[in-house]
Amino acid sequence: MRVVVQRVTEAKVIVNQETVGQIQEGLLLLVGIKQDDTLEDIKYVADKIAGLRIFEDQDERMNHSVIDIKGSILSVSQFTLYGDTRKGRRPNFMEAAKPHVAEPLYDAFNDYLRGKKIPVETGVFGAMMDVSFTNSGPLTLIVESKEKVIK
Repeated sequence: MRVVVQRVTEAKVIVNQETVGQIQEGLLLLVGIKQDDTLEDIKYVADKIAGLRIFEDQDERMNHSVIDIKGSILSVSQFTLYGDTRKGRRPNFMEAAKPHVAEPLYDAFNDYLRGKKIPVETGVFGAMMDVSFTNSGPLTLIVESKEKVIK
């Protein structure tokens, strides 16, 4: 599992000219599910993201998590995170999970975050989406499941 995490002051996702998900301060997550990901991967990444201390405290030090600041999450499915561009000019998406595998894992990921009392908004799985946001910092991280960490 691979998730691009962006600290935002606001974010929204639009499908067919309709806003389907919108947050204020919190995290925008671009979520990629790999074909061999499991619920263990989902829980690991969700726990890591929920606990990331990337929001500033009163001394302007990054000491608070999205939970601490009572922020929200906008989670957007993004199979293109597993696009392989090493050969040729057209990305190969063979590592990305097929929709019938990815969608239940994506839903479980969002439900797991909601179980931590974090408000989670989403896009529409598999839809063409327009995502807009204001990256705060800017601060952008990539979180991957423990079995697949780049060494």
